[in-house]
Parts: sequence; structure tokens; C-alpha cells
Amino acid sequence: AARARQLAEFYGIANVYSYDQYDEMLAADVVDAVYIALPNSMHAEYAIRALNAGKHALVEKPLATTVAESESMIKAANDSGALLMTAYRLHTEPGTVELFERLKEGAIGEVKHFASTFSFQSDPENHRLLAEHWGGPFQDIGVYCLNAARHVFRDEPTHVMAMKGHGQGDPRFKEVEGSMAVTLMFPRERLAQFLISFEAGNTDMFRVMGTEGEITVEPAFDFRMTPKLKITRDDGANEVLTFPDSDHFGGQTAYFSDCILSGTQPEPDGEEGLADMHALLAMEEAAKTGVMQEIHAKPRPVHPTRDMVRIVPRTEKRLVF
Repeated sequence: AARARQLAEFYGIANVYSYDQYDEMLAADVVDAVYIALPNSMHAEYAIRALNAGKHALVEKPLATTVAESESMIKAANDSGALLMTAYRLHTEPGTVELFERLKEGAIGEVKHFASTFSFQSDPENHRLLAEHWGGPFQDIGVYCLNAARHVFRDEPTHVMAMKGHGQGDPRFKEVEGSMAVTLMFPRERLAQFLISFEAGNTDMFRVMGTEGEITVEPAFDFRMTPKLKITRDDGANEVLTFPDSDHFGGQTAYFSDCILSGTQPEPDGEEGLADMHALLAMEEAAKTGVMQEIHAKPRPVHPTRDMVRIVPRTEKRLVF
């Protein structure tokens, strides 16, 4: 409550509500939409309550903790007519979208492989280290690698193998993994591999390999950074692409606002979040059992496009706890 008051004063926000007052807030005429950035275990409940009240919901990834929860969120949106968007901020970020478009246009021939590493040292007090909130590195940062691979290949993975570690006695990882290595099989025998970790130094990159070259994206996922693309072609037609700096969260919020105003379904809708949920849960089971798992996700007909990009300057007025 004290922090809420500080934020409200700093940003000039008139209305402040406690969790106990959530339904009161939804019933009042003070918001058109909510942004659910709560621990994973709370996404479904708070999104469904908002959607049932006719409020649009922008929900952080992973969308929920189970397929059933995700499907209930999608149903609530469909029943109420309110929009549900999964918060894939990179779907509106210029560098990431340009990568997807260049690959679609054949910049490195036929895409064959995807490889990524994404890691940082997790704060011991972070709620992402708690099993009760479905915490862990593959849910928190592995979802970025997974989602990127899906749009790089413009397809859904069919099988997954994974191995995990718990930090060799590091007390941070009593309840969740410290690191995980993942291999995904996509249709036409295309492979994606990534290593994600809460116990290693800062790394943030991925590489896409095609029949005529490769594209390296570094940095790739960090919201504080602007992705940079290096295209290396076998014919020597190499490029380095840089992009305007943009606030990732501002960009996704502007895009979601435009969808609300125009009555248009967002590309990263609830079904997009559900597609990643299928893969994440299979990944978890593969790491737990040591057995390759099948993934059952419906094909996605849509992918990020250049018309979704929103450039929003980073604010200098910032209060972070």
C-alpha cells in the first residue's frame, strides 16, 4: 500500500486500489483495460475477473500455469467481447519484427536452425524462485527463446527434450531450476536449442542459421536494450542492422490501445499465449522425466508484422522499487 501511494504521487495517478478492492475497481468507471503483471499463479484469476467485467486484459507471459487456465481466460474474453492480449512486447519492437520479416523474405535462404542463450543472476528474494508461483528460468526467460523460435520457423514445435540443474546446492534453487537446456523439433526436421539460466552472468542472444547464411541477434530479449541484427550471407552480401531505440512496454501498450480503439484482435492474443503454454508444460515434463515429450499445439496463422511496430521514446521520469 505504501509503495502504491508513492507511485501514485510520483506519476500523478488519482485512483489507488488494494487487491481486496479489485472488483470494486473493475465495477467503477475508472479503467478500460488492465495489465496483469502478477506472479504466474495469479494471472488466470485476475485476468478472468477483469474480462468477466468487460475490461480488456494485457497479461504477462507465460499466460497462466496450465492449459485449462489458459483456455478459461480465452473463453472469458470470447464470452465478454473484451480483448485478451499476451504481453509479448517484442512483437511490436522494430528490430525483432524486422528479423521475422527478413527471414520470411528469404534473407538467409531456408531457415534450418535456431540457437539461443539467455541468462542472468537472479535476486534471492525474487518471487520467480518460488514453486507456488510456478517460478523458474524456463517460464520466465525460456518463454522468450521459445516464442522467438516459433516465429522464426513460422511453425509449432512437435517434440521436446530437456535437462535441468538446481545450482549444486545454491539455496536460491531449492524449489525451482537454476538452469535448463532445451532441444525442440519443428516440422521438416528443423531444430531449436536454447540454454536459460538464473545462475550465470548476463547473456542475451540468438542465432538463426539458414541454407544461405545466418543472422545473429545480440542483444535479443532484454527490455532495456535495442536488438541489433548481423546478417552474414555465404555470397558476401553482409549487413548490420540497427533500429530506433524504443520503450518495449510503451510499444506493446500503444499497440494494445490501438487494437482496443479499432476493435481489432491483437496478434499475440490468448491463443498465442496458449501455444507457448503447450510447449512450456511439455518442456517441464521432459526435464522432470528425462523422456522426450510430444507437443500438441494448433498451427498459428498469424505472426508479427511491420505494421504492428510502435516506436515509443523511453521516459526519463521513472520510479522503480
